Amino acid sequence: MSQAQSPLRIGVVGVEDGWSTQQLLDALEARTGYRRLIEMQDVTLDLERGRLIHQGFDLGELDAVIVKKIARTYSPAALDRVEMLRVLAGAGVRVFSRPGSIMTLIDRLSCTVKLRLGQIPMPATVITESVDAAMAAIARYGAVVAKPLYTSKARGMLVLRAPGSEAGSEAEADATELRAQVEAFRAANPVMYLQQLIDMPGRDLGVVFLGGEYLATYARVSGGSWTTSTSKGGKYQPHAPSDEVIALAHRAQALFDLDFTCVDVVETDDGPKVFEVSAFGGFRGLLHACDIDAAARYVDYALAELERARPTTPGSPQP
Repeated sequence: MSQAQSPLRIGVVGVEDGWSTQQLLDALEARTGYRRLIEMQDVTLDLERGRLIHQGFDLGELDAVIVKKIARTYSPAALDRVEMLRVLAGAGVRVFSRPGSIMTLIDRLSCTVKLRLGQIPMPATVITESVDAAMAAIARYGAVVAKPLYTSKARGMLVLRAPGSEAGSEAEADATELRAQVEAFRAANPVMYLQQLIDMPGRDLGVVFLGGEYLATYARVSGGSWTTSTSKGGKYQPHAPSDEVIALAHRAQALFDLDFTCVDVVETDDGPKVFEVSAFGGFRGLLHACDIDAAARYVDYALAELERARPTTPGSPQP
């Protein structure tokens, strides 16, 4: 059956003022004539009837949803929103990417543990609630990046340096000041995630996959900060990765079974290492650095997947 005879209805889980959300909505409307933004704060889950309602509309009537942004800021509440989407997937609506796959990527610790158990090389990392253990880790590594478990674009991250270490542009703290910094970080983040600061060559890489297949790679180049995040002045640039980088990123993304994903990789003297895997990033980097319209590619992929599944019996649940 052709799309013209029976148009597919696909919603986008995102935010109204989100650039990538609007890119997806535009691409879907251009291909299907249908447009529906789903902001999760406006969704109600009726467990008795097994329905997910968005502004009076039963989302179970959709053919699929594409999840672009589950919340404006990451927090444990974002996990609750993914759980709500599990009900929708269980009712037979295809969710790109599947809720069970997204779940382990919202909490940085869950993502890290899965990567480590999958034997993916990463920067040395310590997770602790102890200030003394945190101080020992900083002394061992010289400098660490303290990362909130729920964050993106380097928000809330802090560089902590051991006294006497090379501080560069960062102010060096004595032991008393350092302990005060650690205690302040722990006050906001009881479970402290401390990752060895990598002396990057001023860049890290976003290696992007669609449907498990390699799509492209872009570089984020530092704007003078310790981080390459674009929120801190970093810029996107095109990049031709080595086969080793692509192979490592492929192994990392395969652990999560996502429809669209970006693997953050840093090249070091000891070979490439993975910072994290993302279920939501990559659109802007692909466009600016690689001239690739990720939204259009993703929509084409989703439509092909749905068309391929149409002859089968509908309503089979997803994990």
